[in-house]
Amino acid sequence: MPKPVVIVGALDTKGPEYQFVRDLIRERGLETIVVDFGVVGEPSFTPDISNDEVARAGGSSIAELREKQDKTFAMRTMANGLAKVVTDLYEQGRLGGIFAMAGSGGTSVATTAMRELPVGVPKLMLSTVAGGDVAAYVGAKDITMMPSIVDVAGLNSISRQIYANAAGAIAGMVEQEYEAPAEEKPLITASMFGNTTQAVNHARELLEAQGYEVLVFHSTGTGGRTMESLIEAGFITASFDLTTTELADYVCGGVLSAGPDRLKAAARAGIPTIIVPGCVDMANFWGIDTVPEKYRDRNLYEWNPNVTLMRTNVEENRQMGEMIAAAANESKGPVAILLPLKGVSQLDSPGGPFWDPEADQACYDTIKNNLREGIPVYEVDANINDPEFSSKCVEVLLELMQG
Repeated sequence: MPKPVVIVGALDTKGPEYQFVRDLIRERGLETIVVDFGVVGEPSFTPDISNDEVARAGGSSIAELREKQDKTFAMRTMANGLAKVVTDLYEQGRLGGIFAMAGSGGTSVATTAMRELPVGVPKLMLSTVAGGDVAAYVGAKDITMMPSIVDVAGLNSISRQIYANAAGAIAGMVEQEYEAPAEEKPLITASMFGNTTQAVNHARELLEAQGYEVLVFHSTGTGGRTMESLIEAGFITASFDLTTTELADYVCGGVLSAGPDRLKAAARAGIPTIIVPGCVDMANFWGIDTVPEKYRDRNLYEWNPNVTLMRTNVEENRQMGEMIAAAANESKGPVAILLPLKGVSQLDSPGGPFWDPEADQACYDTIKNNLREGIPVYEVDANINDPEFSSKCVEVLLELMQG
C-alpha cells in the first residue's frame, strides 16, 4: 500500500480547491494527510494537522501571528514550521509524496518544506508562478512545478481540469513502484558542459567499466548546486569535477553561476576528488543582446541563438585559480588537480576561437602558487577533450579512492 499523499496549503483562502483535489486523490484509494498553513482565517474544512500545530513547530502560535500582523514574520514562521512537520511525517513513514497549490506566497511556504525532503520523494507544486523563473523555489531538489493557468481562486471550468490533472499527477507518482537493484554501485558525480562532453563521456565509460555508477550533472548553476546537494547528503563516493565553469559565471556575473561555494561540498565531505579548471575560459549570457555593455568589446561567441559565451581574461582566470586552490586546501579527503595544457574546452584549443594560453596559464599558476603542501598537480600536454587527458583523470581518481 502506498504511503499517504501529504497535501499542504492555506485552507482559509483555498479550502474548496484543496478539498476538490483531496477527494480526487482519495477516490483513487490513496490515503491523504492535509496540513493547513493558512494564518488569517479559519479553514473551510478540518485538516489532519492544524495551522496552530504548524505555527508551534515554527516557534510561535496562530494567536501570536494574528496579533503581530507581520506578514513576513508569519510566512517565515509557517514555512519553518511546515518544513519540520513535513520532515517528521517523512521520518515516521507517513509521507509518500507531497502536493500544494498556491500563488507566489504560498508557493514559497510550500516549497520551503518540499526542499527538506530527499531527492526521489514525489513533490508537485501547482503554482501561478510555475511558468517563470522558479529557481528560487526549486533550489537543488526535484520539485515538479505545474502552471495553474488561472489563479488558484475558486472552481471553474478551467481550474477543475487543471486540479484534476494535478491530482492524477501526484497520485501517479506516489503509486508508481520502483524496485532498486539488489546491488547498487558506488556513485561518482561528474560535472559536464557542452564543451567537455567528449571528455566526460570517455571518463564515464572508463569508470563504469571499473564497477562505478557515474551521475553526470550539467554545469548550469542549478546542475552544480544539485550535484553538491547530493554530495552533502552523503550519497556520493567520489567527485569527478572536470567542468568548473560555474566559477566563471560567478566571477563575471554570468547567468549560470552556482555561487561562491561551488567546489566546497566535496571538500567538506572529505570524498576523493579531482578538480579540473574545465571551461573556465567561458562565462555564459543569454542572447547576444543581453551581454552587459561593459563586456561588448570582449571576445564573444554565439553558442546558439539563446546562449552567448564570453572568453574570460587573465585577471578573471587568476580569481578562479584562487577559488579552486581554496576549495582544494579546504578538503578533508584526498584531492588532486589536473591541468590540460592545450586548453580547458573545445573552443579553447590551439587555433580555436577561445585559445588564449596566457589566460589559461594565469589560472594554472595561481592554483599552484596557492595550494597547500601535499596536494598533487598533474599537468597533461593535451586538450581537456583528448582521450589521454580524461584517461589520466580517471587514473588519478581511482588512485585517490584506492589510497
